[in-house]
Amino acid sequence: MNGDGRNDHGWRAYIGSTAGGAGVVTAETDPESGALKEAHRTDAVAHPSYLAVSGDRRLLYAVSETPDGAAAAFSLAGERPVLLAPPAPVHGSAPTHLTPHAGHLLTANYRSGSVSALPLRADGAPTEPRAGGVLQHHGSGPHPERQTGPHAHAVVADPSGRWVLSVDLGTDSVRVCDIDPGSGELVMRREVAMRAGTGPRHLRFHPDGRLAYVINELEPTVTTCRWDAVRGLLTPVGETPALPEGGATPTLPSEFVVSADGRFGWAANRGDDSIAVLELADGGLAPRLVTTVPCGGNWPRDLALHPDGRHLYAANERSGDVTWFTVDPATGIPERGGSLPVPSASCVVFAR
Repeated sequence: MNGDGRNDHGWRAYIGSTAGGAGVVTAETDPESGALKEAHRTDAVAHPSYLAVSGDRRLLYAVSETPDGAAAAFSLAGERPVLLAPPAPVHGSAPTHLTPHAGHLLTANYRSGSVSALPLRADGAPTEPRAGGVLQHHGSGPHPERQTGPHAHAVVADPSGRWVLSVDLGTDSVRVCDIDPGSGELVMRREVAMRAGTGPRHLRFHPDGRLAYVINELEPTVTTCRWDAVRGLLTPVGETPALPEGGATPTLPSEFVVSADGRFGWAANRGDDSIAVLELADGGLAPRLVTTVPCGGNWPRDLALHPDGRHLYAANERSGDVTWFTVDPATGIPERGGSLPVPSASCVVFAR
């Protein structure tokens, strides 16, 4: 134990899973190879498809991607995650993403096309949203099956902490919002259109905070955007393919991660079952597809960079495993190391 009562251990990986999966799996990570070794698992939350760690790394948050929709918090103080309270309803359906921010847990609810702000108790456990704490999206897109209505897929806070951005696959847009830290009320300030039919899924900021990258699901591309944190303005400036010509179709990208130095980005491609390596040239403004490498499994639903920056992990949902890679620091190209069986693996996060 260390001085604050927590266990001293290296970085641990926490792995979420979708329906039919293993709940939340905890795995030890080897500091040299990046290899994973399962330590334990818990099924205390149903369908914990997406996870997030609190800023102080004391808490693990999980969605419950169910028709009713819920979210929960685990304490990471001991050797295994301990559920703090029963999952709280999000007042939305099928949450697929979450992030703690401004005293609340924000969830993107895919099926209902909404974003929720769940107040956090003193111990960090979420409670159900108050009045004004659910922002309903509206609109549609040209895809005849996937865009008949709104489908919020991700919600993130910008690096300044001033704004909340919600990414909607169904409406081909990103909404820039305010949140009242006291009440949790979410107010949309503007809706930014992405190219019609691209199906934006997730958003990542460049380390300098002036650029953001939107990974698109319905077309294998990454949209680069300028970000003005003073005014809350997101401006698309270009698209980069996440797949070379002749790649497998259909391919549905799932996640995009950026290196801490801002030199490289990596995209997970479902269908092609690959990881795209992008060089973020011109200070990140001009991404260039360098190559793709096999993800080591089937249907990579998530991609995560280890905090040490040397290892990359792909959560392969359909093959039921998490593959680890060592990243070449000069080229950004990952080399496969091995894999850990995890049924319906869908997300990887790290804490210590």
